[in-house]
Order: sequence, then structure tokens, then C-alpha cells
Amino acid sequence: MKLKGAYRVIAILALLALNISCDQVTKQMMRDHINIYDQYRFFDGHVTLLHVENTGAFLSLGAKLVQPFRFILLTLVPILALVGGLLFVSLKKNIHPLLGIGIVCCIGGGMGNLYDRIKHGAVTDFLHLKFGPLQTGIFNAADVSIMVGLGLILLDGFLASRRHKRIQAGRR
Repeated sequence: MKLKGAYRVIAILALLALNISCDQVTKQMMRDHINIYDQYRFFDGHVTLLHVENTGAFLSLGAKLVQPFRFILLTLVPILALVGGLLFVSLKKNIHPLLGIGIVCCIGGGMGNLYDRIKHGAVTDFLHLKFGPLQTGIFNAADVSIMVGLGLILLDGFLASRRHKRIQAGRR
């Protein structure tokens, strides 16, 4: 079922608000209750909770850039991308719901991290996972939202390809 008109806008705003609020609540909990670089390990060291302030982007990329390049690459470009994505998902009428939800999750996560960067000068990260030789960087709820959104976008692309192949097979 595809939402139209005001219901569509309300659904987009509700999903954005859910993403951003979950992200900001968890980050504020870290800032309020865990000192920077303190670590708490759970599940035999597979899950680590720690408070890190990341001045760069993904995996601290760009943390050492000088101004104005840092502002342009870590604040201005993301603002333009988020606005463009929001306009796309809001104005495109024939967007598949799975793709729309994926895009909105990516936008919500991006907005959460961008808000941190603007308000606090850095993004609060707090979770690290390690399973044998596999481990993550330190991440936050916004990063999870972005990854879930990307997963939904990829899933939509895969399913759209299968739908297209079925339609093509039916025409022969």
C-alpha cells in the first residue's frame, strides 16, 4: 500500500522523528552517564560500550582536515545531500515503499549525526562489536539507521530486478 498526500508527509516526518530521537536520546545518555573513553564490556567482550567524540566522518575520516575543507566536506555537502534526498523521497510519487523507507532511514541517521556535528563539534559514538576476527568501528544509533536504510535500498533494488524479470518473462 502506497501512502498519498498528507498521510505520506506525516509518515515521512514520523519516521524521521523516530530515527533522530532514538539517536539523540542514546547519545545524550552517553554524554550524561559515561565519561569519555570509559569502557564497559558485555557478553564476554563481544559488545563494548564506550564514549567517543568523533570529529571526522565514518571511521574518523576527515578528522584532520583543515578549515574550510572540513566544514565543506563534513557539514555543507551532507546538508545538501540530506535536503536533496528529502526532496526526492517527498516529491517522487511512484517510489516503492521499501525504497522510500530506506531513504528516510538514511536521511534520519544523517540528520542525527549532522546535528551532533553542528551542536557539539563532533559526533558521539558509543558501541563496538567484536566476534572473533570480525569487528566494527565504534558507531551510534544514527549509523545503525543509515546501515538499515542502505540495506532496505539494496533489498528494494534486488526485488525490483526480480519483479522486472518476471514481467519480462510474462511478456514473451
